[in-house]
Amino acid sequence: MFLGVILVLAGLLLLYYGAEYLVTGSSRLALSMGVRPLVVGLTVVAFATSMPELLVSLFAAVRGASAMAAGNVIGSNIANIGLILGVAALITPVVVARSTLTREVPIMVVASIGLYVVAFDGVLNFLDGLLLFLCLLVFLAYCVMTARNPSVPTGGEVEQAIREASAGRGKNVILVILGMAGLGVGAELMVRGAVMIATLLGVSEMVIGLSIVAIGTSLPELAASVMSAWKGEMDISVGNVIGSNIFNILFVLGICPMFNPIVIETRALQMDFPVMLAFCVLLIALLTIMLPRLQLDRKRGLLLLGAYCLFVASLFI
Repeated sequence: MFLGVILVLAGLLLLYYGAEYLVTGSSRLALSMGVRPLVVGLTVVAFATSMPELLVSLFAAVRGASAMAAGNVIGSNIANIGLILGVAALITPVVVARSTLTREVPIMVVASIGLYVVAFDGVLNFLDGLLLFLCLLVFLAYCVMTARNPSVPTGGEVEQAIREASAGRGKNVILVILGMAGLGVGAELMVRGAVMIATLLGVSEMVIGLSIVAIGTSLPELAASVMSAWKGEMDISVGNVIGSNIFNILFVLGICPMFNPIVIETRALQMDFPVMLAFCVLLIALLTIMLPRLQLDRKRGLLLLGAYCLFVASLFI
């Protein structure tokens, strides 16, 4: 048990710093190549923050712990809305752009429903993964087309950021390599430790994936969203969560079944998938029904966080 806990904690630490290095390095590297900031946020950063989920789920699937792989993604998506947005809103009220509510949030909901449909037969096979991955490519094409809107201005601060990033291109490449290495080792340690704990406690791999592993792989999103909310950068805080959920479904569960089929437990189909969809509905309801609209204040943040705590508690009861 002690060894399993040590491995999980070490894996968490490596995942956190690995993701931070990868996000920082890849973002600056993309900027140094002249890629517009909006494209960087919707593609490079979203990809980077989903790397912990990808590597943990991939290692779990290859090792035969496919239930943990699925639980990791479902649990991470629930944690992104309940835990991360809840904590961010407790720090400072989060204002959501109307365009985010009308464009990115519906895409997240459709992706979640689509995953539920392809997983309803109890397994995600190669063709299911390929279909999800193709949807990811469509989403990326949509992001690029939207980002190329000529009405979007590029100010002097953006040009200055590109010049600064270009000056440190070599350092950014090193950060990307270190980040990838940290994520790889951290994912391996976390899966090993989580399997040990699940075996000793008699807890299913799905539950461990939904709770401990999911929270661990959501640490990069938590850090980014909390820091963004603290600095008043609301679009980044919310966009980070929405984009990560989309990538977790279309990217992580698109890639992993291509290497090894992922078995979906009956419990996940009956409870966890509906809970993931319920959190999406709850978020939309909080932003559209309650006044003031398009805002997550501290009261709503407490509601999201409370709902998430109830979900985690229900896993172990």
